[in-house]
Amino acid sequence: MNRHPLTRRQFVSTTAAGAAALATPYLWTRRLQAQNTSPNDRPVIGCIGTGSRWDAVGPAAMNFGDCVAVCDVDARHVQKAQQVVEKKQGRTADAYKDYRELLDRQDLDIVTIVTPDHWHSKIAIEALKAGKDVYCEKPLTLTIDEGKKILQVMNETQRVFQVGTQQRSEMELRFLKAIALIREGRIGNVERVDLAIGGAPTSGPLQKETPPAELDWEMWLGQAPRVDYIPQRCHYEFRWWYEYSGGKMTDWGAHHVDIAQWAIGMDQSGPTSVRGLHAEHPVPLKDGMPTVDNQYNTATQFAVECTFPNGVVMTIHDRTPDFDNGILFRGDQGTLFVSRSRLSGSAVESLRDKPLAEDALVALYKGKEPGDHMRNFIECTRTREQPISDVFTHHRAMTTCHLANIAIRLGRDLQWDPESEQIVGDPEANAWQTRPQRKGYEVVA
Repeated sequence: MNRHPLTRRQFVSTTAAGAAALATPYLWTRRLQAQNTSPNDRPVIGCIGTGSRWDAVGPAAMNFGDCVAVCDVDARHVQKAQQVVEKKQGRTADAYKDYRELLDRQDLDIVTIVTPDHWHSKIAIEALKAGKDVYCEKPLTLTIDEGKKILQVMNETQRVFQVGTQQRSEMELRFLKAIALIREGRIGNVERVDLAIGGAPTSGPLQKETPPAELDWEMWLGQAPRVDYIPQRCHYEFRWWYEYSGGKMTDWGAHHVDIAQWAIGMDQSGPTSVRGLHAEHPVPLKDGMPTVDNQYNTATQFAVECTFPNGVVMTIHDRTPDFDNGILFRGDQGTLFVSRSRLSGSAVESLRDKPLAEDALVALYKGKEPGDHMRNFIECTRTREQPISDVFTHHRAMTTCHLANIAIRLGRDLQWDPESEQIVGDPEANAWQTRPQRKGYEVVA
């Protein structure tokens, strides 16, 4: 059954419905209590978005729970997901095109969201209101306002939510070790952090086509403007269009900015100023908006300087003369570089004579044993604690990324108040905390 556009009831949009959502039982927790079953009892999972990234997230979730439903607006993705589920679990999952039908199910404990970025917030909010715990891939938001709405709903529903920033858990714990070294003062006081996150690709003019029969293009577009179908707008390439993403600034920035702010103790705060030092876009912009509709449009090169309340300066580059991807921390007593493949610098050399404290990584990891991002999420759905990659700190990291994009798109410096979460003295730039949304697809808290 096809139920779009989203003229159907908004999940829990009235006060009465909101109260009902708060009363929704923690299905898995209640099941354990009622049946006195082992803590190893497996949660029931529904998967929304089953494209290429789900090929990692879906099986990871099935290591700990049972997938009974898969959903995607592309029938090819749904069929592939059903095959993966059947191979891993020995039984298939029910298939859906409309995520709302999946959320209507009362047997689901957990929902994974692995859609394009512009759908993350709406589906996550509605999943929370439907009484599900959520695992959502990064970047969680398309705008700063979406992050504020998610935090509001989290506070109302008290669900468990893990964001897919796996650098907090995995990559041989290199990023955790880097933060532990900094917290132990191995490079002294951090004065500067340089990030390289890569630049977006360019494209020539792309051909508009008729959408394939297996793809619901209208539903795929969601809140974004209605445009003709171009294959390179869809699926993996959505990352290179501001309509659906923030380019590399939010794609890889969601990882490295997150780690950097955590390391310098600003994961519950944000910058006070954001300066666009340099930016190149593959198409002309007018008032920050792309003027060409058939080419990739996110920034290919950029450098942004963010200054934090504690005086630390963080620069975000597509690449630096010294490295293409990673984070370089500069302290008054040494340096520390970390990437997914390398941890180096004077602080690492000091480990030969003085290893990290035995509980240093566990302490950073909220008292749990680090090492598997999905396992951490599943454990927290049992304990009702927030996981290592919680939405509150992720919102702060994404706010920095969104501010950086606003600065380079408008071509001017921004002053940000991290307490009130407002751009100061620039109403036009402040209005960019949100963006127009197509009727029927709005993100509603």
